[in-house]
Amino acid sequence: MSVFENLADRMNHIFSKLRNKGKLTELEIKQAMREIRVALLEADVNYAVVKDFVAAVSEKALGEDILKSLTPAQQIVKIVNDELVALMGSTHRKLAVSDRPPTVYMMCGLQGAGKTTMCGKLALYLKKQGKKPLLVACDVYRPAAIQQLQIVGKKVGVEVYEAGQGDPVKIAAAGIAHALKNGFDPVIIDTAGRLHIDEKLMKELIDVKREVKPAEILLVVDSMTGQDAVTVADTFNKTLDVTGVIMTKLDGDTRGGAALSIRAVTGKPIKFSGTGEKPEDLEPFHPERMASRILGMGDVLTLIEKAEQAFSKEQAEKLQKKLRENTFTLEDYLEQLDSVKKMGGLGSMMQLVPGLAGKMGKQEIDEEKIMRSKVIIQSMTPKERRNPDIIKGSRRKRIAQGSGTSIQEVNQLLKQFEMTRAMMSRMQKGGMKGLRGMKGMPPGGFPF
Repeated sequence: MSVFENLADRMNHIFSKLRNKGKLTELEIKQAMREIRVALLEADVNYAVVKDFVAAVSEKALGEDILKSLTPAQQIVKIVNDELVALMGSTHRKLAVSDRPPTVYMMCGLQGAGKTTMCGKLALYLKKQGKKPLLVACDVYRPAAIQQLQIVGKKVGVEVYEAGQGDPVKIAAAGIAHALKNGFDPVIIDTAGRLHIDEKLMKELIDVKREVKPAEILLVVDSMTGQDAVTVADTFNKTLDVTGVIMTKLDGDTRGGAALSIRAVTGKPIKFSGTGEKPEDLEPFHPERMASRILGMGDVLTLIEKAEQAFSKEQAEKLQKKLRENTFTLEDYLEQLDSVKKMGGLGSMMQLVPGLAGKMGKQEIDEEKIMRSKVIIQSMTPKERRNPDIIKGSRRKRIAQGSGTSIQEVNQLLKQFEMTRAMMSRMQKGGMKGLRGMKGMPPGGFPF
């Protein structure tokens, strides 16, 4: 289940009842506002935040222009969308960069929030932008914390500076000196966490802040902890004056209330969200895109960005050439399946597509079936992959045996491949209009 899935379902249900009517009465709008209030509270949004949000939406929704509008339901959806965007910070806030290198990012948070892992994700994110980040191990209390950061650093190909279990303030200063001497920029400092907030932890963080003068103090909070995450964020902010928040586990079975509450309670923006366990599963937080997801309207820009990361320019040009020349093969199809995996899987992609977001059930998106498709293709000879037309009876039987599947599944894959090739060819010639008449194309039946 993705973040806000239940809230998105509730919102869609509320708006569907409004869309079925022409003009709306004041009573009907008030009833809808009550339902929105309950939906937000059930999503674990802070009570005071819900109260202010519903009041703001109600004031605009009950205006004369809305009541007299020919499409009041659409107007109300727009109002809710605008208020959600404002609630989460209006626009994406980029990371600050120091005038003089190295730029220092100080990471803080409680134990278990995923702070050390997030240090690695942020380092990889910055590395992809052409920077040369350095991780500094200042969590000297938690057993194996330094080793964990080293493992994370090795996984993302980023150097880790560590000086054992000494004074965190001195280690932080020495790490920055090491960065200056060796051309590292930025520096990401992994500070100590605690199981709960205490005076000693906060004093140490204040001392580190005073020593390194960070461009950003980024608080890592676990979205799964709901309103506890908001309380933690508020406490850290009052003591350290954090500059931004990173939400982890936004891909988990969470109600999402923390993400909707933190900005309103602390006044500080959510800058990133963790959306999976892999090092590359880190997304800049865009309030307008998140609001669109909550309202089941998809997120095309994030989908495009994921595609750009998964496909190189050369790959895209090569694919276009093959489509023009009608030489798209099962080897190319296999490449596309791998690219889908890089983008987070078909299920997460479909949640970003307008019209499909919130409507694609798990039974319609069988990721395991995609994996079986890969095994079937990998069980073919290079000649068969390049010339699928030669795969007849005996070859199909051999492929089924070699892949541990059935002849029926091999037949289904070949049929799906042909449909995909035809669909892509039509899109190449006529854009989305080329899809008209493609009856029988199953939802998620193609890998892009």
